[in-house]
Amino acid sequence: MTSLAEQPKALGGMARPMPGLETVRAQARLASIDALRGLVMLFMLVDHVRETWFLHLQVGDPVDATTVDPALFFTRLLSTFCAPTFVALTGLSAWLYGQSHSKAETSLFLLKRGLFLMVLEVTLVGFAWSAQFPPQTFWLQVIWAIGISMVALAGLLHLPRAWQFALGLAIVCGHNLLDPVRLAPGDAFFVPWAMLHQRAVIDLGGGLVAKTTYPVLAWIGVILLGYAAGPWFARGTAPEARIRKLVLLGAGMLAAFVLLRWANFYGDKPWYDAGDGLRTVMSFLALTKYPPSLMFLLSTVGVGALLLALFERYQDSRVMPYLSLFGGAPMFFYLLHLYVLKALYLVALALYGPTKGTVFGVDNISTVWIWVLILLVPLYVPTRWFARLKQRRRDIWWLKYL
Repeated sequence: MTSLAEQPKALGGMARPMPGLETVRAQARLASIDALRGLVMLFMLVDHVRETWFLHLQVGDPVDATTVDPALFFTRLLSTFCAPTFVALTGLSAWLYGQSHSKAETSLFLLKRGLFLMVLEVTLVGFAWSAQFPPQTFWLQVIWAIGISMVALAGLLHLPRAWQFALGLAIVCGHNLLDPVRLAPGDAFFVPWAMLHQRAVIDLGGGLVAKTTYPVLAWIGVILLGYAAGPWFARGTAPEARIRKLVLLGAGMLAAFVLLRWANFYGDKPWYDAGDGLRTVMSFLALTKYPPSLMFLLSTVGVGALLLALFERYQDSRVMPYLSLFGGAPMFFYLLHLYVLKALYLVALALYGPTKGTVFGVDNISTVWIWVLILLVPLYVPTRWFARLKQRRRDIWWLKYL
């Protein structure tokens, strides 16, 4: 959950009097990115509320289309756009950051920010999920994956753009060829392979383990492609040209997804005819996220590109400022909502006790959506305060890391 576009023309700069045409275009360019980031933050909220109240109904990966309730399936499906969009936008935002900094400065910032995120994952983020201190399990999840991807990009941004694009494309399209390679604890290279491509448990000794929920190889490909797309957002680029490229990219990725998925021979676990139209569609859309398959990335990044084009087109929409605000302080919102949800769960567990086996849970997925609506305003107000603080106090160096 990272916002690297720290140029003076970001959200806080909109208050400056009588901006020139170039300033207005830069503001619109960054606002659309923040709006997309804000939208997927809300998708993420839906999924994490689901995990809070539906601990008793955990879904597999990919989701079992034969057995899972359709309402739960499509609620979970909504969240699949979050990680790919964030990682791609991280690469894009890194390129924008580099337009006002040297490559060495950009590389150093990415390195420091990436290491910061990795530490954050195993401390504040991990505690928000488990409420255990000291922890017994370190969950290496999305913040960890973004952190490692940023560290990788810190080095790879020095490659020529064509090489960045080629390497990113090769990773995204070809990493499923590595799926048959499975290593066991004790095998040579087990730990780095578990970090890169194989979801596994790493024994750290002393009763501690790390779980590589988000193997990072495919995510490095995504951040590279996001960075390589940066010139589309260069100063002076006509918005119409950028929108056209985004629409072609998104439509092309979705077309490739449909064709390859229909062929059913590569890029994910096979789909099947379930004998029921809805279940068959669910099977078609049940894609592997850990690590993200080619089919998963084609569909989610493709939709993300189309949404970004939409936000570019409709800059004057009334919803844009609200979404941009959520997207302008994503790490703050991420930490805030995790701790709020954990507090709500612990209060409910204390008041009502376990209602679903050993955990507290609810019966209907509609409760999840009701809680999302309830939480929007309480989460919006402090996020707005922090986003404005970031824009107002650029002299506080550590704020840019949040």
